[in-house]
Amino acid sequence: MKLLFILCFIPWSAFTQIPQAMRDSINRVTQADYEQMLNQLNIKKNQLRPGPSGNPSDANAANNFENKVNQYALPDPLLLKNGKPVKDENAWWNLRRPEIVNDFEQEVYGRLPNEIPKVSWRIISVKDTIVGNQPIKQKILKGVVDNSTYRAVNVEIEFLVATPAHANSAVPLVLELGWIKSSWDNSPIKPIGLGSAAEPTWKEQLISNGWGYAIVVPSSIQADNGAGLTRGIIGLVNKGTYRKPDEWGALRAWAWGASRALDYLETDKDVDAKRVAIEGLSRYGKAALVAMAFDSRFSLGFIGSSGAGGAKILRRIFGEQVENLCSSGGYHWFAGNFIKYASTKTIDDLPVDAHELLAMCAPRPVFISAGSPQVEGQWIDAKGMFLAGVHAGPVYQLLNRKDLNTNVFPALGSALTSGEIAFRQHAGGHSTGPNWSTWIGWASKYWKN
Repeated sequence: MKLLFILCFIPWSAFTQIPQAMRDSINRVTQADYEQMLNQLNIKKNQLRPGPSGNPSDANAANNFENKVNQYALPDPLLLKNGKPVKDENAWWNLRRPEIVNDFEQEVYGRLPNEIPKVSWRIISVKDTIVGNQPIKQKILKGVVDNSTYRAVNVEIEFLVATPAHANSAVPLVLELGWIKSSWDNSPIKPIGLGSAAEPTWKEQLISNGWGYAIVVPSSIQADNGAGLTRGIIGLVNKGTYRKPDEWGALRAWAWGASRALDYLETDKDVDAKRVAIEGLSRYGKAALVAMAFDSRFSLGFIGSSGAGGAKILRRIFGEQVENLCSSGGYHWFAGNFIKYASTKTIDDLPVDAHELLAMCAPRPVFISAGSPQVEGQWIDAKGMFLAGVHAGPVYQLLNRKDLNTNVFPALGSALTSGEIAFRQHAGGHSTGPNWSTWIGWASKYWKN
């Protein structure tokens, strides 16, 4: 399971630090939650299709060969459900986009509840410190969610904001879904095969460019397992009861948390809230794309190795598949309804695909990032993410923006950054690290001082 391990390394490494008895309990509760959702959907266990393996030597190994990719037909983002074409911006905003939003909410990521408790932001500390050799002003905050309607669940969102110490005005900022304490953040970025000099960390690069960064911790919003669905923000809203099949999963909850962090940034005089980007890697790359698609306030996107359930074409049989996402290890990211497409229905029955999630971000610029197949592996399907960008292009063009300007998959290291949809596959592993300098150069076109 080497490739799957690479994809899930950071969350799994954290999970293994938990005592075995607690891990066993999490697995038991997750399985019970999964089975009750199957019961709500009237899906029998023998109707669930197993997903392919990330280990190339296994008999059921995921496809990693282009000559074995299936033929598939994608939903047309510019064709209304009544069969009429979308010919102008008005039809996109008022007719077609709402159809796509509804399908993603109903069948994939789940709907937000009508009433979600308010978040009150508290500044825990403010200090002057340095990142690399760059002086910064750093704030640590806690977002306390009102639990007056259900005291059994507490949600306190962990949040860090850092801006250049000597900035003369409010600065643009990148909001990352990630960890505040992470050894990866403090290590130089070492390109593989595309030069020998190590780059500064992503934080140093942003600060030296006169920009800021912020980190919101997804696990402080909603746990990354099915056992946590009766706790966290989802459990708080549901008062500790099980979800219904069309209700939000962890990806939508994490995206909601990113939006609440943006609420705070709109009040911070050090930050230009009109120029805030959303960034994430892997499962947090999925959540970052969901956040940008559903919240138009995010100015730019930096979507790292998000794979299936993120920027990858789901209908494309290569790497991770819908059956993997809908297993007991991944179903909690999505609405329960999504499980139907790994059991009683097929992925071809899904009314939407990843290119339409990208199209929901239009006309705002989105950068799709991936690593080398030799280092990161093929599980995330870099070409499948590129093709989603290609097929989102017509919507960007309709809105008078530039697309990728090609449908030919680029060579490793080649940056497609001339338009509002951008793509680069770097030579490193499961990281956005080697793409930060390229992203900053591309983003600078939109964040001119």
